[in-house]
Amino acid sequence: MGAPDDIINKVAFEVMRENEGVNVQEHIAKLPTFNTVPLPDDAVKIADIKNFDKYSLAILEYMSKRNLNLDDTNYYWSSSLGYRDRLIVPFYYEDRIVGWTGRSIIDDKKPRYLTEVQPGFVYGLDEQGPNKIFCIVVEGQLDAIHIDGCALGGSEIADQQAMLLNRLQKQIIVVPDRDKAGSKLVEESIEQGWCVSMPEWSQDITDVGEAVSKYGRLYTLYSIVNAANESPLKIRLRAKKWFISEN
Repeated sequence: MGAPDDIINKVAFEVMRENEGVNVQEHIAKLPTFNTVPLPDDAVKIADIKNFDKYSLAILEYMSKRNLNLDDTNYYWSSSLGYRDRLIVPFYYEDRIVGWTGRSIIDDKKPRYLTEVQPGFVYGLDEQGPNKIFCIVVEGQLDAIHIDGCALGGSEIADQQAMLLNRLQKQIIVVPDRDKAGSKLVEESIEQGWCVSMPEWSQDITDVGEAVSKYGRLYTLYSIVNAANESPLKIRLRAKKWFISEN
């Protein structure tokens, strides 16, 4: 009586193998590895540009509008036709570039993002040093930059992403976007045993980036940490008020 679930599962696997001849495959997630990849052609650090043309200047104006600073990370820009209206954010892992995303500065342009990403990658891991006691996890990379956190690159938590975040041995605080997809992220975060934060922001704010634009980085960070909760019941109750109705 009271046998742990993992022991019960192992016994069940053996019974199936020996008595029924069933070939059972166990899914075991492995810690991901990432290859070094190049940035788009002609990509240069924005901080190193000496002479700005109308395209690179438009990138700076977009960064100012989004409260992004040159010293946040190594932002890049490319003069190539397919990228000259995109802010390029490199993905680092162990100080190597292993991917990137190019965000269009024209909001109605499709696709909004051009991204090179490897399975299991979590943006911002290199910034989670030993001096930090918690790690804030959001969906988008630009939002992560605002609060020096990590980004999943979407609203789902892959097994390998969970492994990388848990390996940090820090308190994980997830801030979902305020949409339908974000509600799924809340449930997956609860399953992982992570904290979820849904701060008392005004109803017009849908993500961390918008909160920074309205409240500033310092208060946004404070509000996230202050609202963090690890109780599944309290998280679900708060979620009923957090998510904006699409009706």
